[in-house]
Amino acid sequence: MVDLGRGLRNALAKISGAPLVDEKAVQLLVKELQKVLISNDVEIKLVFELSKRVKEKALDKNLMKGISVREHVVKVVYDELLGLLGQSYQPSLNKQKIMLVGLFGSGKTTACAKLAHYYKTKGLTTALIACDVERPAAYEQLEQLSKQANSIFYGIKGETDVKKIIKYALESAKEDVLILDSAGRSAFDERLSTEIKDINDAFNPDSTYLTLSADIGQVAGRQAEQFNEMLGIKGVIVTKLDGSGKGGGALSAVSRSSAKVAFIGTGEKIQDIKVYNSEKFVGQLLGFADLEALMEKMKTIAEEQNLSKNIIEDKFTFKTFAEQLKATKKMGPLKNIFSMMGAPDVPTEALKQGENKIKQFEAIINSMTPAEREDAKLLKKTRSRMERIAKGSGTNYNEVRKLISEFEKMEKTLKGFQKNRGMKGKLQKMLQNSNLKIPGM
Repeated sequence: MVDLGRGLRNALAKISGAPLVDEKAVQLLVKELQKVLISNDVEIKLVFELSKRVKEKALDKNLMKGISVREHVVKVVYDELLGLLGQSYQPSLNKQKIMLVGLFGSGKTTACAKLAHYYKTKGLTTALIACDVERPAAYEQLEQLSKQANSIFYGIKGETDVKKIIKYALESAKEDVLILDSAGRSAFDERLSTEIKDINDAFNPDSTYLTLSADIGQVAGRQAEQFNEMLGIKGVIVTKLDGSGKGGGALSAVSRSSAKVAFIGTGEKIQDIKVYNSEKFVGQLLGFADLEALMEKMKTIAEEQNLSKNIIEDKFTFKTFAEQLKATKKMGPLKNIFSMMGAPDVPTEALKQGENKIKQFEAIINSMTPAEREDAKLLKKTRSRMERIAKGSGTNYNEVRKLISEFEKMEKTLKGFQKNRGMKGKLQKMLQNSNLKIPGM
């Protein structure tokens, strides 16, 4: 199965590489789009409807001024994918009660903690309520996840009456956002329907979200309809989107239902959740840079570690170099970073080598003495220092020399940057325009 994003980018590459963008080239593009979308479990009827519109609009002779035929075709594909994958979502940031529902294996309990983390980043206090009294260890799992999300936890261990748990939580909770984890089932049935309605009546949530795993494909639409008819769900949280070849099928199916995609889960970590923004999502599929997301990540990490003052104004040492390596790791997998930069197709092997190199550099720096981390010149005075560091880090002498060489290149670049007031001013202006305020700059 072809990855949805890679398949779409390969299809558009045929237009970019064509000597002439004519009907034949557009027809080839349409066939590639059909193959990619169908292989990613998008409903065939929707695929052919999209294909027809792409062909008609791509061959429209009335182009916008200042846009080439190739750019016009890319815009047509972009617009049609937006229509296929649904509208963006804007969650409420008021005080609220949220209930999550879903079948077994949908990632519901983890999604509760991810939501808590999301609202924490928006300055709200959160609490998780354990009302899944069916699944073994659901209580313990949510309790552990609440600690990761730095969220308050409410539950009564061993209690099977969810109404008592809800009453206890509502009487105790003072937090801004209360998130309730309900029981799931292996299938939508009458018993599940009755229990969910009872919980809904007792908790009276402001928002109810359905969690669906991306790998269920087109079935997502039917499940969204069933839960929406029963409860009137606010939106759908599509989980496991990072590793699913059926993500396109799930998203398109939900967008065609009476529900809408609200959040997407993009990984296993507690912070791997995003409000669904169809423009950004489609843009990343097609390989467009998401600089706003990249800058936001940089802002968060810079505020956490106050790194910029060390880099821009202070002496650059192995200690600050190590801090930069840690910051890079905090930004997530290199694949995600390159994707936000508009380069999603960097070879997997190259990315793996890059991540391994970061780990290796960290190990080498950790094997240095505090004095060596502060003064890189000490390392060049005697070979024995480098050999000792190599042994302590599980590397070799040449790898240590390579790190020193990389460090010196970066140090030279930063010294030039510090002296170049014009360049520094431009960067500061760029950061101001992007609303990114890095401490120390």
